[in-house]
Amino acid sequence: QVQLVESGGGLVQPGGSLRLSCAASGSIFSISNMGWYRQAPGKPREMVATITVGGRTNYADSVKGRFTISRDSAKNTVHLQMNSLKPEDTAVYYCNLELTIVVVITNYWGQGTQVTVSS
Repeated sequence: QVQLVESGGGLVQPGGSLRLSCAASGSIFSISNMGWYRQAPGKPREMVATITVGGRTNYADSVKGRFTISRDSAKNTVHLQMNSLKPEDTAVYYCNLELTIVVVITNYWGQGTQVTVSS
């Protein structure tokens, strides 16, 4: 059983920073791709950033240069450093773990953490 627990959300002013963390239970973290997604009210969930087992990263155009995803395999944790936050970054942020075994892909999701950017 895989559990993902997010932390670090909150209220921040425009231009501020937040760091989200996601701790994964179980023994599959080291063989799984990780990612952060977000969902704003009335909008579909969208990819924010992903990081592969090998450390290759990918970002949504809207966050490039402002957000940084990283992973700590020793602690089974993935982080999302968010700088220069904008009101449009306001959303519930979800941690994702993607496990691929041969051709079968299984996704696990955290419960979400609210990020609100407002003055």
